[in-house]
Amino acid sequence: MPWRSNWTPLTRRRVADMKAIAIVLAAASAAAALPAFAQADLGASVEVATDERRRGISWSDGELSPAASVSLGMPSGFDVSARVTGTRGDPRHGGADAVFDMTGGFSRDIGGGLRLDGFVTGHLFAGAAERLDYVEVGLGASYALGPAEVGIDARYAPDQNAIGGDNLWFGARARVGVPATPFTLNAEIGHSTGSVDDWRRAARLRPGGDYTDWSLGVDHITGPVTLGLTYTGTDIEQVVDSPFANGRHTGDKVTARLAINF
Repeated sequence: MPWRSNWTPLTRRRVADMKAIAIVLAAASAAAALPAFAQADLGASVEVATDERRRGISWSDGELSPAASVSLGMPSGFDVSARVTGTRGDPRHGGADAVFDMTGGFSRDIGGGLRLDGFVTGHLFAGAAERLDYVEVGLGASYALGPAEVGIDARYAPDQNAIGGDNLWFGARARVGVPATPFTLNAEIGHSTGSVDDWRRAARLRPGGDYTDWSLGVDHITGPVTLGLTYTGTDIEQVVDSPFANGRHTGDKVTARLAINF
């Protein structure tokens, strides 16, 4: 089937520039963290989900997925975090057993309820049959008023062999806490597009070409414990014939999650 894409491939020079920017951001985040380490805000969590869904598609072959994370936030606004998530041998990631998400970022409240965020994340896959690690950068802006928050986000992975081209996801989100209850409602819609150098590997992040995803969820938060239900869906109608597409897990699904924060 023809591959749908509205993007043209980046030049090698632009790709090198993007990777250099990602390295600089990560280095700056680490450097800024050192003097403020004593005042850092350390957090951790463990959780389990009935399926690890990202941008509407499964990253755990539709199976139960455990995860653990640790984060370090600095008064300067810089933060670093690490998360490991079980991928259960998902063909999407070459049969990897787990993915390690290593992130360095920066956030700033600019007043009036507005907040800006930026980060760089390396996705490292353990147990994959081949080298499938990749890097992406992200920007976001949000506005909070009382228990409600709305935001827009963009995630961009420069042209890399592991994903068969480049990939851009952009979306909008909303969250509101129901007054006098432990419930929080959330919703998100996004769109993925990009260029294609290798259609087999590009199917990892876009199984049927460019597509739109959405989600609706509710969280019950009591102290450090969060219980959540989320419905996710996509407009993917047919996946390409690639071992990385894993078309069995690209449709509508309701998942449950239990998380404990420390």
